[in-house]
Amino acid sequence: MKIAIQGIKGSYHHIVAENYFGSTINLVECMTFAEMPDRVLSQEVDYAVMAIENSIAGAILPNYALIDEADLTIVGEYYLEINHNLMGLDGQRIQDIKKVYSHPMALLQCRSFFKNYPAIKLIEDVDTADVAKRIQENQLKKVGAIASAKAAEIYGLTIIADGIQTIKKNFTRFVIVQRKQSLNNKESTKASLKFVLKHQSGSLGDVLITLANHKVNLSKIQSLPIIDKPWEYAFFADLVFEDYEEYKNAIADIKSKVSSLKILGEYKDNK
Repeated sequence: MKIAIQGIKGSYHHIVAENYFGSTINLVECMTFAEMPDRVLSQEVDYAVMAIENSIAGAILPNYALIDEADLTIVGEYYLEINHNLMGLDGQRIQDIKKVYSHPMALLQCRSFFKNYPAIKLIEDVDTADVAKRIQENQLKKVGAIASAKAAEIYGLTIIADGIQTIKKNFTRFVIVQRKQSLNNKESTKASLKFVLKHQSGSLGDVLITLANHKVNLSKIQSLPIIDKPWEYAFFADLVFEDYEEYKNAIADIKSKVSSLKILGEYKDNK
């Protein structure tokens, strides 16, 4: 089975891919999220693992747009507790480190730790694990990476400080996507959808009331501007439910209250 991930071996996407599919998978590494839909659509991979939101930083809205535009289907989700670690070459101490590279999100989540080390310059990079790999390959002294413990293990680095994220309970939600699939999974307890409201007062309230009447819980909702329609917005929402038929009835009722509706996926709630 071939799985596309953002980043390289040792990244958090790699950890999720192995936890979800098992360790015998073949990884296809993508340095950007934008590459991933093409890998799925071309059938180069069977599935892609894509981060979609973080408990601290919120939704990664561009990834919702990528899934929608490529007409991919969400078939699963996985929540991973994120533990950031500062690492470097063997023998390096934190007093030796002058620069730390990592993904912008990782840097953001660890800023409080580095307030105690003002001499260290924080520099954005494309992937947490890729920085760890470069440090080892190029024997970069005085340079640190923020990455997973798995990255330190794979690339032979020493963890200088562990669990350096500001908020210790830090989770990222990842979705599993594949080429467009028919939707009729009666084992599902969660769904992701996109809808555009009609131009009338109270239209969003009508949608929320309809969901409540069918005992469907709205677990998350985000708005995203519609590029070619100024001041108009699409809504991406996650629904949680116990009764699949009641959820389908809710969807049928909502269709009459919105100008468009698209189901991005139906799957098991894995929270």
